[in-house]
Amino acid sequence: MQVRLVCAHPDDNVGVVSRPEGLPAGAEPVNGPPLIEAVPLAHKATLVDIPAGSPVRRYGEVIGYAAQDLPAGSWVREELLEMPTAPPLESLERATRPAPRPEPLEGYTFEGYRHADGSVGTKNILGLTTTVQCVVPTVNHAVARIRQELLPRFPNVDDVVALTHSYGCGVAIQAPDAAIPIRSIKNLSLNPNFGGPPLVVSLGCEKMQPDRLYPAEALAGGGELPVVGGAPTVLRLQDNLGFQASVAAILEFAEKRLAELDRRRRTTCPAADLVVGLQCGGSDALSGVTANPAVGFAADLLVRAGATVMFSEVTEVRDAVHLLAPRCATPEIADALIREMRWYDAYLERGGADRAANTSPGNKRGGLANIVEKALGSSAKSGTTALNFVTTHGERAPRRAGLGFAATPASDFVCGTQQLSAGMNMHVFTTGRGTPYGLALCPVVKVATNTPLAQRWPDLIDINAGPIATGEKTIEDIGWELFRFLLDAAGGKKQTWTDKWRLYNDLAPFNPGPVT
Repeated sequence: MQVRLVCAHPDDNVGVVSRPEGLPAGAEPVNGPPLIEAVPLAHKATLVDIPAGSPVRRYGEVIGYAAQDLPAGSWVREELLEMPTAPPLESLERATRPAPRPEPLEGYTFEGYRHADGSVGTKNILGLTTTVQCVVPTVNHAVARIRQELLPRFPNVDDVVALTHSYGCGVAIQAPDAAIPIRSIKNLSLNPNFGGPPLVVSLGCEKMQPDRLYPAEALAGGGELPVVGGAPTVLRLQDNLGFQASVAAILEFAEKRLAELDRRRRTTCPAADLVVGLQCGGSDALSGVTANPAVGFAADLLVRAGATVMFSEVTEVRDAVHLLAPRCATPEIADALIREMRWYDAYLERGGADRAANTSPGNKRGGLANIVEKALGSSAKSGTTALNFVTTHGERAPRRAGLGFAATPASDFVCGTQQLSAGMNMHVFTTGRGTPYGLALCPVVKVATNTPLAQRWPDLIDINAGPIATGEKTIEDIGWELFRFLLDAAGGKKQTWTDKWRLYNDLAPFNPGPVT
């Protein structure tokens, strides 16, 4: 049986094993030397002799320097590489090579929920926002009762979701970085997959008062429950007579709002109304040659259709920023991208860490030698179009804006939460090692980087990009498959596995500020 090592660029001096069982010592790839040792699935083998101190190249970029002589056919592992320094931010090219405006892609639609402000939801959800962790058990109790007692009467409502978090009190609320979790929680409650303004459940004495989330004039006051209108409604538990009265007040609000949401219907919307967040988690060394490039191809299709597409994860972009800054549409956008990289460098330094702390044991078992290799593969999700916007942590992304970078940490659940704050109504998540991660607020389309994972988890993986590695399908084939699946899932015609099983992670707004 002929086998081929997967190479991402003609200048690469390593190739990746795609055979599910790996390759034994003595195997003879058709495009490389005989292996002098066994190499597992998704791990790298040298294509030529690489002397100590010489660059090891993947994606046409230096991912490290050989810590010792690496003969042709060697297994390349983390401990055999010295990591290069990160690209210096002060000397990056800025907006020197933005791609021309792509040819429009017209005629693609989905069935969504149109809001008065023009935004579109892919779900019709009742939202409850909490201002502080203290109220979460009460709200969760109420949500369980709403699902059991009320929701069955309103079949056109998808769910009720409580925006719970660990923020709100015991924090330095005036600290500069406090703006990030406050902005994130506010914008979470305005996600278009909510059918309307939420009920804001407050304790009453917490530092993050409701008027920190919303202008005072927008709040329907006190502990009363006025007729549901266009503004958030506030319920303060300390204004109510005990636990049962508080739960009853939440249920009263829910019943009124559910009746309103139940009258909503899906209408035909252009693909331009999608706001798609791209993320990877449990990555392996095949991520950058199968799933992520296929997602990048789908991202290009979405941009051509007029949609908003955002990639994130600062530490998984930092070592590829020299490839991204030239793609920015304007120098000002490039400056904003560099600003986010610089802010996160300083944030990690304050914590006594650096970008090398990102890679996990699973990443390394999946063949990723370091964060440089991981970032170069991760950035493939961005496709080829120009970067048209950059948003900072917790900020809302513009609609119908094309490709942009939404700054977030790389942690799966924190990134997902922050992308929801940016207005995401569809989520694409690539994985090589596998994770049951999901979000209640929007459909999560899970894309496997390799066929063995897709076969092990047939009831968790929506799209298998593994056939790209074996040549059975192309990046374009999987990209189109993903694009069409996104439209069907956004319109309710198909259901993601995470929605079928209700596999929903807790929300985790990013808080870089001090806790007192």
